[in-house]
Amino acid sequence: MKIALDPYMHRHLSLEETCRLTAELGYEHLELSPRDDFVKWWTRPRVYPDRVKYFKKALKDYGLTLASMQPMYRWSSPYEDERLNAVENWKRVIEVALEMECELLISEFGRGGSPERSLVDKQGIHSPEACENAFWKSIDVLVPILEREGLTLSIEPHPEDWIETMEPAVDIIKTINSKAIKCSYIAPHAFYYGDDLETTLRMTQGELVHARVADTFNHKASSGLRYIVNPPGSNARVHQHLDMGQGEINWDIFFKTLHDMGFDGVLSSCVFGWEERAETSSRFMREEIQRYVDKYWQ
Repeated sequence: MKIALDPYMHRHLSLEETCRLTAELGYEHLELSPRDDFVKWWTRPRVYPDRVKYFKKALKDYGLTLASMQPMYRWSSPYEDERLNAVENWKRVIEVALEMECELLISEFGRGGSPERSLVDKQGIHSPEACENAFWKSIDVLVPILEREGLTLSIEPHPEDWIETMEPAVDIIKTINSKAIKCSYIAPHAFYYGDDLETTLRMTQGELVHARVADTFNHKASSGLRYIVNPPGSNARVHQHLDMGQGEINWDIFFKTLHDMGFDGVLSSCVFGWEERAETSSRFMREEIQRYVDKYWQ
């Protein structure tokens, strides 16, 4: 198992300084989330040979491995030009992953359109069906490339995307039926995946290779008014990425279930909270994840 840091709260640092800090905080593995000087949000990676060499040297110098990279593209967009751009960007990311010797890519189903967006779309352009059909077009192109190169792409349903719950997400992953396509479970999204943490985790049996660890509150509980957001009645999928213990995730159920499932993939700390205490948070998360791993895997 690899316990990795998503260094998004430290994104102001250079790649070399990010590696240095990650090691100082007690991690041996790095999960590279989007950043402007490497795999950028929504556009072509800003990566060239000297930058690859520089990043690989920094990883080696600080005793780290690149456990995973997170590209984010609108590959389920119902707009064909946008979808085709995303596919081309994915092809370049695959090249970068090979250059970086990173075997695991992680992403979402594609941000094609939210359920609310589809309701006000009179022509059905942003319907879940339109987004899913666009997704399949992209998958048909990308899966053969991933299989040929021996890479794994792990996908998660995301709140406010065209697919938000775990059961249909796993159905699609199993339908793809490729060793190159697997599933991620993002703990702070658990309350949107379904009604029960253990049940939604077990849905991923045999497909789960990656899990992100951060806490959150269940804003779907009670009246649904457990947050303040304007304007009133907003359909925003409010969730946090907090330190473990600051929200309502049952961590004993989470880690025990992973253990019982035989999980042996990447566990990444992905707190996006108070950035003024980013180092304290990242260090705490490393220790707390290890405490649960020792409790259930030893």
